[in-house]
Parts: sequence; structure tokens; C-alpha cells
Amino acid sequence: MSTSSFRRAYQVIKTTLHFGLDELLPAKLTPWYFRLLRRCLFWLTNQHKTTAGGERLKLAMQELGPVYIKFGQMLSTRRDLLTDEWANELSMLQDRVPPFSTALARAAIEAELNAPIDSLFDDFDDTPLASASISQVHTATLKSNGKAVVLKVLRPDVEDKVSADLHLMKRVASLLDTLLGPNNRLRPVEVIEDYRTTIEGELNLKLEALNAIKLRNNFLNSSILYIPYMYEELCFTRLIVMERIDAVSVSDITGLKAQGTNFKLLAERGVQVFFTQVFRDNFFHADMHPGNIFVSRETPNDPKYIGLDFGIMGTLTNEDKRYLAENFLAFFNRDYRRIAQLYIESGWVSPDTDISAFEQAVKVVCEPMFHKPLNEISFGHVLLELFRIARRFDMVVQPQLVLLEKTLLYIEGLGRQLYPQLDLWQTAKPFLEDWVAEQVGPKALYQKTKEKLPYWADKLPELPELIYDNLKVGRNFVNSQNQLLERYLQQQRKTHKSHFLLITAAVLVLSGVMLFTNGITPWITHTCIAGGVITWLVGWLSRPRSGKF
Repeated sequence: MSTSSFRRAYQVIKTTLHFGLDELLPAKLTPWYFRLLRRCLFWLTNQHKTTAGGERLKLAMQELGPVYIKFGQMLSTRRDLLTDEWANELSMLQDRVPPFSTALARAAIEAELNAPIDSLFDDFDDTPLASASISQVHTATLKSNGKAVVLKVLRPDVEDKVSADLHLMKRVASLLDTLLGPNNRLRPVEVIEDYRTTIEGELNLKLEALNAIKLRNNFLNSSILYIPYMYEELCFTRLIVMERIDAVSVSDITGLKAQGTNFKLLAERGVQVFFTQVFRDNFFHADMHPGNIFVSRETPNDPKYIGLDFGIMGTLTNEDKRYLAENFLAFFNRDYRRIAQLYIESGWVSPDTDISAFEQAVKVVCEPMFHKPLNEISFGHVLLELFRIARRFDMVVQPQLVLLEKTLLYIEGLGRQLYPQLDLWQTAKPFLEDWVAEQVGPKALYQKTKEKLPYWADKLPELPELIYDNLKVGRNFVNSQNQLLERYLQQQRKTHKSHFLLITAAVLVLSGVMLFTNGITPWITHTCIAGGVITWLVGWLSRPRSGKF
């Protein structure tokens, strides 16, 4: 381990002890070396004895810096693992860090472009437009077309810092996994692995650019969502250049009111954007917190969302999409038996699960929700509660479902902040019903036939030859089977003949012996025995030579 790694490990241990995180473990699970460590580092006392556990963890992550802040933000969405109190505390973590120097930013940008900034851009602003834990954003104008753009560049050495922190996190997770046992609910190793996948995706800005291009193509000429243009030829692993947008942050309620925004339509369109991405395109923005969502200044009565930051995207299998849609419909129809069946059919829980027990558990948790008006029922919390129930039946929530749950909670929270009377069920139900209808039944059959038609049309000219070849193969197969059958029957006939002669020989020999013992004329007995021997020889010589046919 390098000196810097030791220094970072000490900093993590110091912060852990300073905020008393080790004391949050049950006493019976605290190993002796934890207690010894606290005694050896006696000067690092717990300074937050009266602070609640969730708040202690939040403060410790803020102290440890950007990688841990982002980890806390991700962890705040795992309400299937944490209590609401802890999750709410972690959700307040803010990814705000001081900008790094302009000289370093310019050097990093020019290294990626392999050209001076001034040769490609005018009006490059040395003051960052925004600064976050992973990257920093500067504004400029393209020389080639005079368009306003933003340049997003990774922080210097951020990859090494993330790698070092992830390595340390994995070690701590393995230790916690051992302490908590194989059946623990937190599953720290799995959580860290999910986080590693997420944050490493954010470190590849070229991937973010490709995600943005795909999402933009999905919503070309859309009236509900706009994705800024990416200048792909100027996008690299550590730098992307994209269109600069002039819009109002979705969290700026005062600014939205000032421009006369239709809040009801804006809230409903947020739900439409989400369900369109998930069920139509199977490619959804999985980091739709308010900092990444803006509203166009144009046509505020017909508002359009603008999305940013495409480092975290989600996809689902067709089966997952269908089961999720049917789950929501079954919930609002109070068909708890169907929910239980769907979880088993999807493979999310074991086929050996007691379906009646699962149905009852779903009913106990979900039925009280219907005491609320429909416009107060949260899709995200329905999904969350269903996952929590399934945990008790050994369900392992897959990462893509966690991303979906997190995004749905974001969208709902945002929609109700914009328009508290938003009825998500009224907005989403027609969409879900239409989508399910498209997946099963005559409409789905027609659509699948239509999709396969070009393939069939391409193969149609080959059809006669394919039929002839198949018939020829069939005839050859039948002939070969007939030959095998004939050889088998011949062998069976030989076997039966041989068995008959051998049995006859045995009878003749036995009869000759019995006649001889009873004093019968010798020539008769000798004839019987000789006939038996000859018959035996004939039977033995006529037997099949092998078991093959």
C-alpha cells in the first residue's frame, strides 16, 4: 500500500471514530480489533454522541469528500436497505465542491483536444459555470459556427482518487459482510459493487456523450423533452462539448411562476417523459434530480423539459417492463394474488415461494394505502414496499430495478412539488394499459408479424428450395430409419431362431439322459442326445455375431 493510501485510510479511520460510526454497530458484532483500535487512537474520541445515527453518517460522508458524498446520495435511494430516517438524512447530501484552478482546467481541455483552446473556441470563460465532485463546466463559443457551448472536463487525477476510495470501500464492505453474516439485509459488498459500476460510468465522458445522442434521437421533435446537441467530434473520455441551453432550473419555482409556466401540464409531462423512456424506448435517464432538469423559456404555456448529465442511464429487459407494468395495474386493481404471481413468474422470487403467504404479505402492506386519495398514492413507494416485502421472500433486487425505483421517486417528488394535486395514476394508467395491450393479444401479434415481415419477405424467394431440401433431408432420414429398423428385425429373427434351437437342444439332451436312466433302448437315448448336440451346434453357429444393427 502506498503512502497516499495509508494517509487516506487513516483519514477514513479518523472520521469514522470522530463521528462514532463504529459505535452504531451492535455490541455483539463489534470485533475485538475495533475496540483495540479505539483504545490505541484514544485522542480520536466520538464528538457526536448525542447525534442520531443517520445524521452522523451524513456528516462523516461530507467530511470524507466527493466520492463518499456521491456514495451517500446513491445509498439514500436504497430504501429497501435503509430505514426512512437514515435515507432522508443521506438524501440531503449536496455535491458542491470548490472549483479547481483555471490553469489546470485549460491544460486538461487542451490535452484532450490536442490543440489550443483559442484555436477552436472564442470567449472561453475562465470562471467555471458549475463545479461538482467529478467534473467542472466552462462556457465558450465555437469558432466554426458561433454557437454557444459548454465544456465539461474531469477533475485532475479524479480517476486515481476514485479508484483508491473504491478499493478502501471494498475492503470495509468485505469486513462488514463477515461481521453481519451471510444473511444480512444490508449486503455491503453488493452495494459497493453497484456504486462502482455507477461512478465508473460517470468517469467516462465519451460514454455520457453517446448516451445523450441516443436519448436526443429518441425525442427528436418531441414537445415534452429536449436534449442538447453533442459535438461528437469534440467529445473524449475526459472532455465533452455540448450545446449551451438557456433555461430555468426546475427547482426555481419563483422563476417558473414569473414566466407564466403551466405547472399542471409541466408536472404531467414529467410523468410522460419517465414512462416514455422506460416503456417505449427502454432507455431512461437514471439521475433525474432537480440539478439535472431544466424548463425551456419558450412557450411557458406549453412547457418543455430539458435534460442534462447523462452519465447514469438505465435499461430493463422486456420481461421486467411487462411485469412492472402489470404490477402497477394489479396494485391499483387491488389484485394482490396477481402481484404475487408476477413476482414468481418473473423469477424475482423463488418458484418455491408460498404464493398465499406472499399474497397476504402484499395485502397487509398495500391495502392501507387505499385509505388515501389516488392523487396521494406514490408509485415509487408502492414499488419500494413491494420490493421490501419480496426481500422477506429472498428476492435480490437487481441494479436496474433500483435505478428505476430511484428515478420514479425523483419524478414523483418533482411532479408534486410543481403541482401538489398531480394524480399520477390518472396520468400513467392509460399509458400502462396501452403498453400492456401492445405486448399481448391481437395487437401485439400484428405488431410482431409486421416487424418480422421484412425478414420473411427476404427469405420468401428461398422458400421452395428450403422446402425441397427439407423434404430431401426428411426422405433420407426416413430411409435411414427404415434400414436401421430392417437390420434390427433381422437380428431379432436370428436371435429368436438361435434361442429356439438352443432350447430344443437342451430338451433333446435332457430327454436322452432321462431315457437312459430308465433303461430305455440305448439307440433311442443316443439318438436324442446326438440330436440335441447337433441342434445346439446349429443354434450356436446361427446366433448374431454382435449387438450392432
